[in-house]
Amino acid sequence: MTTSLGDIEMVVYPEKAPLSAGDFLDYVDRGLYKGAAFYRVIRHDNDAGSPLIEAVQGGLLTETPPTKPIAHESTQQTGIKHLDGTLSLARVDVGSGTAAAFFIIIGDQPSMDFGGSRNPDKQGFAAFGRVVKGMDVVRAIQQIREASNDGPFVKGQMLSKPIVIESVKRKE
Repeated sequence: MTTSLGDIEMVVYPEKAPLSAGDFLDYVDRGLYKGAAFYRVIRHDNDAGSPLIEAVQGGLLTETPPTKPIAHESTQQTGIKHLDGTLSLARVDVGSGTAAAFFIIIGDQPSMDFGGSRNPDKQGFAAFGRVVKGMDVVRAIQQIREASNDGPFVKGQMLSKPIVIESVKRKE
């Protein structure tokens, strides 16, 4: 993944998380991330959720994703935990996640795993891969402070100038 701040190399696990990793790879193969961005930064000083987490959120800059949501693959099913560098789908309700919005986890975040308390339903988020190179870029994105104060839950999290995803391609 090439961003306006640098490159991020990722590995996805379609054998462990076939729906989530498959959806992400479908977006990659279709070129849907070209012009997408990292637009949300979550730090302890701006997180309104509980318990506090740290992550960056990226994906499409459209309200309506081009694909339907996929079934939720919990960490209980996949065995992929939310550790530093983990890739995970954003969601509201179980079954509302798509690769249109994803997180890169910063630090270990067990509250985002199955049984964790970040979501009231305790189903956690669908982890599907991890960053293997470029966490310095991810951390630099997370430290950007120029953010809007829209909405109470995301106050100070939505970047005024999102970090553009210039391209994403599979490694040859």
